[in-house]
Amino acid sequence: MFVSPAGIPVPDEVHAAKKVLEDEGFEVIISHHALGQSGSYSGTAEQRFSDLADAFEDPLTRAIICTRGGYGVVHLMDRLNRLPIEDDPKWVVGFSDISALHALMASKGIASVHASMAKQIMLGPDDPDNAALLSILRGGKPNFTFPSSAYDHPGTAEGKLYGGNLAVLAQLIGTPYDILKKDTILFIEDVSEPIYKIERMLYQLKLNGVLPNLNGLIVGQFTDYKADRNYSSMEKMISDMVNGYNYPIAFNAPIGHVSHNIPVIEGARVTLKVTTTDNNHLIYWQ
Repeated sequence: MFVSPAGIPVPDEVHAAKKVLEDEGFEVIISHHALGQSGSYSGTAEQRFSDLADAFEDPLTRAIICTRGGYGVVHLMDRLNRLPIEDDPKWVVGFSDISALHALMASKGIASVHASMAKQIMLGPDDPDNAALLSILRGGKPNFTFPSSAYDHPGTAEGKLYGGNLAVLAQLIGTPYDILKKDTILFIEDVSEPIYKIERMLYQLKLNGVLPNLNGLIVGQFTDYKADRNYSSMEKMISDMVNGYNYPIAFNAPIGHVSHNIPVIEGARVTLKVTTTDNNHLIYWQ
């Protein structure tokens, strides 16, 4: 089922994505308010909650695919938390502001899929990221390989994979939906955030003991920002922040607000291998 828990979707993209999934053999429903608009949101908070509640409570719905991100999921968290979601777990798919919804699922011990939404799905099954997402929806656990970076920290790590949009997740620190925890493999990405704001978020994770005590770190794509007087790039700042940590760190992973956005399963146990050769960062699903 397609839902729009945050920003206003583009109807043509949603209908095109629906056709792609139907051509792949899935039965697809667009929720009642998914193509609506209320201010900067797809609907009122009540309408957006109603669509999600219907999707979670419908026994025939096996995947809840968000049409797009944009601010708004946080409005729904407490009411969604009171639903018996764990009685009938189903995939939640999306990224960006949907990271808050992934955090809700993680708080209930339910895996979810950090992946592209309607705008990417509409490109069809030949797109490699769509092919990987379709594999996951059919029960697969695809491995991923991506190029190395000069900033990498080589090594091998195992653990549960959590993460998403750093600004969204940082705002959930100290709440029941805080998934920025020690002893995990964390992946992070963001868009349109100044370097100093990402640095501030990472300092919070450093000072609360999370950043120094990860099992591994995957640095995804940080896009649409400008260099400042202190750093020429986001990657350099992050590299300085994690300097001295002994766990494996993979930079430049294809995760984020970019056209090549691999789907990853949040809450899955994975092995991260980082070496110094090209095309050698592997996430092995266990």
